Amino acid sequence: MFENEITEQVISAAIKVHKTLGPGLFESAYESCLYFEFFQRGLFVERQKPIPVVYAEVKLDCGYRADLVVERKVIVEIKSVEALNEIHLMQAITHLRLLDLRVGLLINFNVVRLSAGLRRVVNNYWESHDL
Repeated sequence: MFENEITEQVISAAIKVHKTLGPGLFESAYESCLYFEFFQRGLFVERQKPIPVVYAEVKLDCGYRADLVVERKVIVEIKSVEALNEIHLMQAITHLRLLDLRVGLLINFNVVRLSAGLRRVVNNYWESHDL
């Protein structure tokens, strides 16, 4: 599957979860429901995937984790906050860079319409280097 096909599936599943549960729950509830939806759709998903930090050629276990990684290609970062801030976007970009992935979705479920809480995130490293 290509990243765009995966993100379409993720957004479809997120809309279903949001329509069923609505806003106002903890992030962990949305994560569990999305994980179930991805499983039902036959997608490979890793939950709370560890993100290693490498500094000066030393691999550090700092406890960073991606909420969900779908088909080993797309990170899904889940929020349930009043509004997405630049720090949420930067966190998602950093996770993409550290996992060497290209595309992620930042989803804030604490909105009336889910479309207002969706942000597609791209790791610009891929665009600025010949890979």
